[in-house]
Amino acid sequence: MTSIDERLLENKMTQIEQARTWSPRVISKFETLIRGADEVSLHRANPLAFARDRGVAEPESIDLFLHAARVGLVDMHWDILCPHSGLVLESFGRLRALRSHFVCGLCDIEGQTELDDFIEVSFSVSPEVRRLQLHDVDNLSIEDLHWKLKFASSGWLPGRQTRFVDALRSLVRGMTYLPSGMTTTLQAEIGPGSLAGVNVQTQAGFILPVVPSAVELPSTPTIIRIGYDGHRFTPAISAVPPGPAVFEISNTGPKRGSLLLINWPPEIVAMQERPTLEFDPYVSGGMLLTRQTFRKLFRSERVDEEEGLGVRQVTFLFTDLKGSTALYERLGDLNAYALVREHFALLDAIAHQHAGAIVKTIGDAVMAAFFRPVDAVAAALHILQEIGRFNREHGQPAIILKMGAHCGPSIAVTLNENLDYFGQTVNIAARVQSFADAGEICLTEALYTTPAVRNLLVGYDVEEFDAPLRGVDGEARVYRVTGRP
Repeated sequence: MTSIDERLLENKMTQIEQARTWSPRVISKFETLIRGADEVSLHRANPLAFARDRGVAEPESIDLFLHAARVGLVDMHWDILCPHSGLVLESFGRLRALRSHFVCGLCDIEGQTELDDFIEVSFSVSPEVRRLQLHDVDNLSIEDLHWKLKFASSGWLPGRQTRFVDALRSLVRGMTYLPSGMTTTLQAEIGPGSLAGVNVQTQAGFILPVVPSAVELPSTPTIIRIGYDGHRFTPAISAVPPGPAVFEISNTGPKRGSLLLINWPPEIVAMQERPTLEFDPYVSGGMLLTRQTFRKLFRSERVDEEEGLGVRQVTFLFTDLKGSTALYERLGDLNAYALVREHFALLDAIAHQHAGAIVKTIGDAVMAAFFRPVDAVAAALHILQEIGRFNREHGQPAIILKMGAHCGPSIAVTLNENLDYFGQTVNIAARVQSFADAGEICLTEALYTTPAVRNLLVGYDVEEFDAPLRGVDGEARVYRVTGRP
């Protein structure tokens, strides 16, 4: 086991323990992970796997890792995964550095990914607390660079019978570092299909078809010369014959490179599109942005202001006060504002309890975001219940809420120095809220027809009606939840 700075570990564990109330033994389980887990588990720690393996609730596990990152026990990384190979294409320490455009030199593809698709938030133990070999990238063996650092082992081929990395290993024909200013030799036996080479650290790559020669060649290896300038590979030939081969790779770039050689078989070459892998559950970027703990602990995190980041699906819940003018007239501005702030705090706590986050307040209104549609609706129902208790405790005048929610794609942006969302889904959610009356929740059809939401609302009075929604042609179906029968 690598050495641990005991004093530093104890200090940081104490800070985490005091940050909030934790379930029994959660802190000791986390300390056991830091002390005894293997290098891969500690360099790309997955809070959802920790929750599953150690019997911890997922929301609490995510909060635990976020608090650990806040005190510096672990470092948080935003990793872009190739959807077809599980290769960690890029890893960023800050959200503002994240780009949704990806390039995979192994699969020879590029495109856009969304925050909730293939951007994984992972956690690595701080090298100040426990130094790992994986912290020293320049000193890793070529095998550890690929199989421990760059390829996620959580990606499965469709059907979940075989991990992609296990299938990939059988296709590897060689791997090596490429020292600067030197020519590196690599021998391989090439079969039918194509030959792909990639530097997994830069995504520079090449693909050469394997084409049988028209004339019978002697059994001596084919010499394949490839240039590498630090940015791209330049093979001296356009195709390679099957059989033994010797690769001579000349690195004229200023830094050491690396090369992974893959011999794709004909059946993979013939695919018009590579299959998308099925990944073990992980904390996605979209999931994290809707967590209240992240927003509170990492207020300085920002999305790049020039482009924003796409989110495939997020659910927005809007609440607003009914009769706020009368409330302010009756209590006066200071007393009414104090009461409104108390109701803000109540909504904040309920959103957190249901794995959501208050994005912003707009006057007396609240905009909240949730990763799962059912969590937003569960939060809305909980709010109605708790507002009733709140009013009984405070007496008249009562806080009367009306709510609306919608789910769909959006763009995460930075607005007024805060993480926010932009797009039609936000506009529709706000518009749907305007159809609600006192103590009601209005839901769009896209949200209401989600199976988990339908199951949650069994036993509630639900009224259907059609209403005009800005940006939607004609009228849209809206569902008004008015309470239990």
